Amino acid sequence: MADFSLAGKVALVTGASSGIGRRQALALAQAGVAVVLLGRREAQLQAAVAEIEAVEARAAAIFADLGDRDQLPKLAERAMAPFGAIDILINAAGVNFRQPTEEITLESWDTTLNLNLAVPFFLARELVPAMEVKGWGRIINIASLQSSRAFANGLAYGASKGGISQLTRAMAEAWSRHGITCNAIAPGFFPTELTAPVFKDSDQLDKLAAQTAIGRNGELSDLDGLTVFLASPASDYITGQVIHLDGGFTAK
Repeated sequence: MADFSLAGKVALVTGASSGIGRRQALALAQAGVAVVLLGRREAQLQAAVAEIEAVEARAAAIFADLGDRDQLPKLAERAMAPFGAIDILINAAGVNFRQPTEEITLESWDTTLNLNLAVPFFLARELVPAMEVKGWGRIINIASLQSSRAFANGLAYGASKGGISQLTRAMAEAWSRHGITCNAIAPGFFPTELTAPVFKDSDQLDKLAAQTAIGRNGELSDLDGLTVFLASPASDYITGQVIHLDGGFTAK
């Protein structure tokens, strides 16, 4: 019988104030995980904590800007303060400026590659030693459809998410022998702040839904099962994988 038990585990979820990160934090909390939510927006994070506590689960919030890489060691220490060492890290924080190629600046490029690609590695590296002591850990990155295909106005974002695919494999190679698996979820089109411009265009939404094998775009609740599975002992022999949660978008 597969072991999906997560009772007693502790997770850190970045980008947890909204969208995918917030939903994943809730899914883990409902599975018995004590969750630390990290993000920049205090009001939204407090609301997310209240949502989790309403289902009689444990949660704490850290308000911080992940873009400042020099602060990552301190953030890792702060993340371990509420409930102890982190067992599960979900790197859900990200940015997508949706700029035409000719409008990409050095600043927007650096911001995108830093938050979407560099921070997941450097934050994970701060947390891995405590996972190694336990001989068990989970790192879940957020990839994208743009990890493997191109979309208009997505050059910098696509570069960062293509990098996440390889980063996931490289992290798995480095740490899996210590019992720490690393996988990535590549969502299709879900209603989040990053996809808000897309979800405002009903015609485009219909076209995207038609591109899926299932015939609809994603709902945030679709994240729950895969998130809990990859975080649990049931996925012990899965590492270095990018799993598309896209309703079959990439199958067609």
